Amino acid sequence: MAVRPMVGLDSTYFWEGTLADQLRLQRCNNCGALRHPPGPACPDCGALDRGFVVAAGTGTVFSFVVHRHPPIPDKELPILLALIDLDEGVRMVGEVVDLAPEELRIGLRLQVGFNRIDDELALPVWRKAEA
Repeated sequence: MAVRPMVGLDSTYFWEGTLADQLRLQRCNNCGALRHPPGPACPDCGALDRGFVVAAGTGTVFSFVVHRHPPIPDKELPILLALIDLDEGVRMVGEVVDLAPEELRIGLRLQVGFNRIDDELALPVWRKAEA
């Protein structure tokens, strides 16, 4: 069984989006600031009125690691993990799939996809963007 994320009041919209093949980012309804990960209050203006926007699902590798140990249940090693600069201006950590470790590099363009685990969970995964 896959390790499941914690879903709470601040992140439900995100996980509902992944089930709909959408990458959603929290947006402050007061000042318009985008943020990820989500939280209860806007870090820019302090407002509690928040919504979301659907991101384009594209970005650039800012940094990355190749996870070789320890093992993770239901995952084959190595696992490629990247900090991705989304085109909308926020950063997100994500798993990069369908690439050999030596192909992953800073500046590489990525696009999101969704790995459906079951009827209640889809996880965002990142692949090399099509040229």
